[in-house]
Amino acid sequence: MGMGRKFRMKSELAVRVAAPLLFCSLLLSPPLTGRIDAGRPSVGFGPGSAHSSPKAVNVLGLWSGSELRDFQNVVAPWEKETGYSMAFVSTRDLNAVLTTRLAAGDPPEVSILPNPGFMHELADSRKLVPLHTVLDMNRIRRDYASSWLDLGTHHRKLYAIFYKATSKGTIWYSPKNFRAKGYSVPKTWEEMLALSDKIVSQGGTPWVIAAESGAATGWPLTDWIEIIVLNTSGPDIYDRWVAHEIPWTAPAIRRGFETLGRIVHTPKYVYGGPTGVLATNFINGAYVPYTSPPGAYMNYLGGFAQTFIKRHYPNFEPGEDYALFPFPTIEPEHAGGITGGADVIVLTKDTPGARSLIQYLSTAKAQEIWAKKGGFIASNKNVKLDVYPDVIARQMALQLTNATVFRFDGSDLMPAKVSDAFWKAALEYVNDPAKLDKILKSVEEVASDAYGKGKGG
Repeated sequence: MGMGRKFRMKSELAVRVAAPLLFCSLLLSPPLTGRIDAGRPSVGFGPGSAHSSPKAVNVLGLWSGSELRDFQNVVAPWEKETGYSMAFVSTRDLNAVLTTRLAAGDPPEVSILPNPGFMHELADSRKLVPLHTVLDMNRIRRDYASSWLDLGTHHRKLYAIFYKATSKGTIWYSPKNFRAKGYSVPKTWEEMLALSDKIVSQGGTPWVIAAESGAATGWPLTDWIEIIVLNTSGPDIYDRWVAHEIPWTAPAIRRGFETLGRIVHTPKYVYGGPTGVLATNFINGAYVPYTSPPGAYMNYLGGFAQTFIKRHYPNFEPGEDYALFPFPTIEPEHAGGITGGADVIVLTKDTPGARSLIQYLSTAKAQEIWAKKGGFIASNKNVKLDVYPDVIARQMALQLTNATVFRFDGSDLMPAKVSDAFWKAALEYVNDPAKLDKILKSVEEVASDAYGKGKGG
C-alpha cells in the first residue's frame, strides 16, 4: 500500500478538490497507455484505455507505481498458466470513472475498490456479479474468517474478496525502552492508563499522538475514536453510527470522544501536549518512540507505520528495536474488535478471463507472492506465516486473519462531508474539550444533511 492505505485514502481529500477537472480531462483527452516492462500487460491512465487484446482482462483500480508493479508480479504466474493477460487502468478518481463506464455499458471486468461502501451501492444497483457463482465457496469459507466474508456480503450474497489488508489495532513501542524501565505491555485499557501514570511519575511521556496531515489533518484522531467506539459499544452500535442510524450526540459516540480525552487531556501524557497533537505530522510522530531518550513510549497508528519506521531507521530489527501490541481491551464483552482497511476486489463484467483472475487472486498461493515481498497483509488465513518477511508482519497477519470482529475505518465509509466534519470535530475537541456538546451537534447537522433528515434522529 505504498506508505499505507490509510495515508493514501486520507490524502485523497486534496484530490477531491481537483476531481471535477481530472474527470473532465479523462473524458476529453485521448487515452494514454504504456508498458511497465517488456512482455507485461498494458497500463492505461483513463477510462476505456486498456483493451489491449481479446485475451486481456481489463482491471480498474487506484494502484500505480510500486504497488502496481507488485500486483503485476502477483498476476504474472496466472498469465503464464492461462494465456490471459491483465490490462490495468490506473485512476485516482475511481468512483467517477467506474460509474461513467458502467453507465456507458463499458465496464472493466474486474474492479478494485477502496472500501466496501461503494461495493454495496453497486450491488444494490445490480452492477456486480455475485461471487458464489464464480468461487468454490467451500474453499472460500476455509480460507477466510467469517468477519471478512460478512464484510463482502450484500443481501446474503458474496460480492467481494478483500485484498491487501491493514490493521488499525496496533500500538507501536520500543521493546528495548520498555525493558530498560521494567515496563510490561498492557492488555487492558486500565493497565494502559496505569502504565501511562507510571511513565509520567518517572519523568517520561507516555504517548505521541500526531494529527497533522495537510488537508486531511485530524484523521489520526478519528482512528482513535473509531476503535474506541467499537471496543466500548460493539459492532452493532459501530455499524449504526457509521450508517447514521444513531446521532452523533448519542452516548456511545460521546464516550468515544471522552475516552480519547482521557489520554489527550491528561497533563504530561502526550508529547507536546494538545498543541503538539495538532502540530506534529503523523509520519514524524511515528519516529518519536525511538529517539534517545525516547520522546514518548507509545504511538497508536495503523500497521502502515512500519513502512515509516523501516525507512527512517533502516538498521532497526523488527521485534527488537520496534514492535507493536494490540489495542487493549476496554469492555470485556467487546474485546478484540479491530478496525482497518483493505482493497475490495469485485467482478463488474462476467467473462471467463475475469472469473479465472478472481479465482486465482482469492487463493493463498497468489497472496503469498506479495506477502513474501513485504508491505502486504493477506486476508486469506491460509497464507503461510513464514512467508512474511518479519515478525511484525506475521503478528499483523494473525491479528487480521483471526479477527472475530473487524470493521472498516468508519470515516472512510461516511460521505465526504461527514468524514471532513469528523476530522474537524476531533481537532476542535483536542483544542477545547469543554465544547464537546456543541462539537457533536455540529457534526450531527452535517450528517443529517448528508444522509437525509430521516436518519440518525
